[in-house]
Amino acid sequence: MKIIVGLPAYNEENRIAAIVTKLKDVVDGVIICNDGSSDLTSQIAKGLGVTVIDHTKNLGYGAAIKSIFQRFLETDGDILVTIDADGQHRIEDMKKVIKPILDNNADLVIGSRFAETNAINIPKYRKLGISAITKVTNISTKQKITDSQSGFRAYKRDVIEQTSLSETGMAVSTEILIKADRKNFRISEVGIIIDYPEDSSTHNPISHGTSVFVKTLQFAAIQHPLKFFGITGVFFLIFGLSFVIWTLQMYAESRQIVTNVALIGLSSTIFGVLLLITSILLYSIVVLIKER
Repeated sequence: MKIIVGLPAYNEENRIAAIVTKLKDVVDGVIICNDGSSDLTSQIAKGLGVTVIDHTKNLGYGAAIKSIFQRFLETDGDILVTIDADGQHRIEDMKKVIKPILDNNADLVIGSRFAETNAINIPKYRKLGISAITKVTNISTKQKITDSQSGFRAYKRDVIEQTSLSETGMAVSTEILIKADRKNFRISEVGIIIDYPEDSSTHNPISHGTSVFVKTLQFAAIQHPLKFFGITGVFFLIFGLSFVIWTLQMYAESRQIVTNVALIGLSSTIFGVLLLITSILLYSIVVLIKER
């Protein structure tokens, strides 16, 4: 099978040459998406003779992955492997990530930072954030994934052909898994070893992690409205009705209405009904989209 590697890159002039040089010895092609870098990332990559996609401005990780997917489909590659361009992924782990596809045991393989004992090199704040996002992802799928945000992945060509991406940020990692699961593609994980460069992140970890979590939750909720809006709506409806009943009981006993209790009951009941209506409407839209 023909193996192509894709790297989203943003201001990686200090690392890109070493990574590409190693990759060219072990794969059939390299695609780099230069996502609006202000340094020499693009020029260095082009000088090494690999395919380079240039975004005129920084559009985000998801936009870079989408461009790589589109360019991959223009090649005759069978498997696309995505890795980060900051040097955190080991080229030696690529064989492990590809193997389940070569053995016809998977269609999409995630290089998991949490499989086995590999999480020892991951900062605690990253573990917490990734764990929360992964739990939301698992609620939205039939999978039991340990690392939904890993950028080290291998895709069979069929997965890319049938996956249309909309997210431009980091939430694209969740979007891909939810859509692949919906198409009944086989998803598996293998353990990888990670090495975070000291200056690998250009974002504040708290604000960045919160943003990714919120976007992931929004996307998952839209894709599975009955699980998110429906269950929440039922909770508020039961909660509100219990306060309404309590209000009626107190009125029957004392002929007085406790305003605070009544307002909690009415507002919670109305909110629950609105959430249920929203879940039904969104579910209908999702079903219509699936049938097209």
